[in-house]
Amino acid sequence: MMSAFGIDLDLERVTVLTGPTAGGKSALALDLAGRVNGVIINADASQLYRDLAIVSARPSASEEAMVPHALYGVLDGDNVCSAARWVALARAAITDARRAGRQPIIVGGTGMYLAALVEGLAPVPEIDADVRAAVRALDTAAARAALECEDAAAAARLMPADRQRTLRALEVVRSTGYPLAHWQQRREGGLGRDAIQGVVVDRPRGELNARADRRLRAMLAAGALDEVAALLSRRLPADTPVMKALAVPQLAAHLAGTLSLHEAMEQALNVTRRYQKRQQTWARHQFPDWQRL
Repeated sequence: MMSAFGIDLDLERVTVLTGPTAGGKSALALDLAGRVNGVIINADASQLYRDLAIVSARPSASEEAMVPHALYGVLDGDNVCSAARWVALARAAITDARRAGRQPIIVGGTGMYLAALVEGLAPVPEIDADVRAAVRALDTAAARAALECEDAAAAARLMPADRQRTLRALEVVRSTGYPLAHWQQRREGGLGRDAIQGVVVDRPRGELNARADRRLRAMLAAGALDEVAALLSRRLPADTPVMKALAVPQLAAHLAGTLSLHEAMEQALNVTRRYQKRQQTWARHQFPDWQRL
């Protein structure tokens, strides 16, 4: 055991730092990794993409030079990274860290990634190709209406605009005959809670909001608009995950002339605040026994 920042680190277990965006997870991870010979492993969906170094608040080149980092900027923007794919990448990074005699420190707020790593993945059978094609051809409103009829419980859990998860739930129930929740209750292949030392890095809501505001302004000063313009030039589908990352749709709207910069910033901050609230709620409900810092 090693004590640092109020955390009694158990170096026999994998360290996981999660919590709301702009809460200070990355800075804490950097300090911890320097103290315990650690490798920082990314668990933030947006930070996987090399297209979003600025807008996703990815660690800087100087920060990455201080301690080893893994799974940052490793995917092209046209990729969709499922929880299963991320778990495979993360488990490989954990193995590499252990072989090098380093402590794996997983950092990020993408809840479905962390839940899959700890609890395992739902053994959903392969989706019938014709079913998938038919579902993916639906627009978001039609898919939502169909899900409300075919898996009302899943529809109740999902935001109406969450196209990716709506399509996934719909294709699962149509292809397998069972709702997604049926398969999620049968998770397998997780590391298990005993293998994880989880820490939730949190702050009061007002402080989180202020930090998000400062971070957005810093992103703009660092060239966030140019980064989004470069992403838009690729003409990726609007529902590609990289196109839906925090602040990207709003900054894209400003570049298209439909929002002023002030309006884009306000909308981006509103979306970020709602996301922070969901992350706080998820951490309380999913892992209530994890240490809160």
